Amino acid sequence: MLNFVLLVVGFFMLVKGADWFVEGAASLANRFGIPQLVIGLTIVAMGTSMPEAAVSITAALKGNADITVGNVVGSNILNILIILGVTAVITNVAIQKSTLKIEIPYMLVVTAALIVMGITGSVVSFVEGIVLWAMFLVYLGYLFYLAKTGTEEDEPAHAPMRLPQCLLYIVLGGVIVVLGSDFAVDGATGIARMIGLSERFIGLTIVALGTSLPELVTSVTAARRGNAGIAIGNIVGSNIFNILFVIGTTALIIPVTFEPAFVIDSVIAIAAGVILWLGTVRTRELRRPVGALMLLGYFAYFLYLLF
Repeated sequence: MLNFVLLVVGFFMLVKGADWFVEGAASLANRFGIPQLVIGLTIVAMGTSMPEAAVSITAALKGNADITVGNVVGSNILNILIILGVTAVITNVAIQKSTLKIEIPYMLVVTAALIVMGITGSVVSFVEGIVLWAMFLVYLGYLFYLAKTGTEEDEPAHAPMRLPQCLLYIVLGGVIVVLGSDFAVDGATGIARMIGLSERFIGLTIVALGTSLPELVTSVTAARRGNAGIAIGNIVGSNIFNILFVIGTTALIIPVTFEPAFVIDSVIAIAAGVILWLGTVRTRELRRPVGALMLLGYFAYFLYLLF
């Protein structure tokens, strides 16, 4: 009964927290004339990636850096194929020109760089951590440029919200989303164990999806509220942040183990990004058929993991 209560409370917190988070971030963007895409690529993306960052960096501090790459690459695959797939099936999502021309290609370059670093020594070293951080600073510079230009197509209007209220919604919403994710994962894991599912199955499905629940709920909520820049920017920004900041920071603490199997996972992450780009480059919209293809792609990847 406690597990069911945790699951229900967790999902309620996720939905409500994401609603506040998106509303606060969109209002903040509107108040300062900052493109919503920038807010999605920074505050929302980094905020919803905090569970992955906390897990990876804490693991490194405890001497278990070998889980970092699996955590990050697995989350990146799930972010695109499941989260954007589910979002697109629920509602069509417009994509900004800059996302198609710059952010998605940069995400692919960053993932390819991780593969090269991994196969050249089976670890991501301290020096390579510095390289990842340099690429992260380049990315932040690009975001600063976007914020300075302050333009974005089809920007929806928002009712004015006072600055303290914007910040309160962002902080409180983000905290509730992360706590709700913890509750939902704990409840779902407890239920799965009660009915006899294996630890491996739980790890590959419930826990993997659970750590990405903030991204899922935030993206769906943003898309339904008409904040397309936040919905897509959240995922692309999270994936870039996961590799450059999370793995980069972890590598500065301890060499990050890169197992041979991670090469295949990283290639699949690149393939997921290519599907996203090819599926939207002509229509400039992520539509239901592409979303369905993404979900089928993750199902195929899941079968690969099992067998």
